Amino acid sequence: MVAASGINQLSLVAVPVKDQDAMIDFYVGTLGFEKRADVPFGDRYRWVEVHPPTGTTGIALAPPPEGRPAGGAQTGIILTCDDIDATHERLKEAGVDVDAEVARMGEPVPPMFWFRDPEQNTLLIVGQS
Repeated sequence: MVAASGINQLSLVAVPVKDQDAMIDFYVGTLGFEKRADVPFGDRYRWVEVHPPTGTTGIALAPPPEGRPAGGAQTGIILTCDDIDATHERLKEAGVDVDAEVARMGEPVPPMFWFRDPEQNTLLIVGQS
């Protein structure tokens, strides 16, 4: 089904970053995402996309717009996992800046925790029920 606007899918969410190479290392090397695009565009930019291995929606690790800051964003990105406690522990052991504990608010809210990437962009992970 196609929406009245003609929009039918969310494909990417852009996160402005300062150091694309460091962010690729984090999202691919630490989180296990796949790099699906890394191409030059314009005179001095690169277009980089990373995706969870089985996901269809990805994150564009993009340079910030001219004169705008990068990093420290509350991204609004929500990622899911099958085992919230194991995921929390693995990321913590890998040195990722994660919340101290998994938040459990009771039904119907899934268990969740926040984490920050190396540029202090904040993302949320929720456990699938």
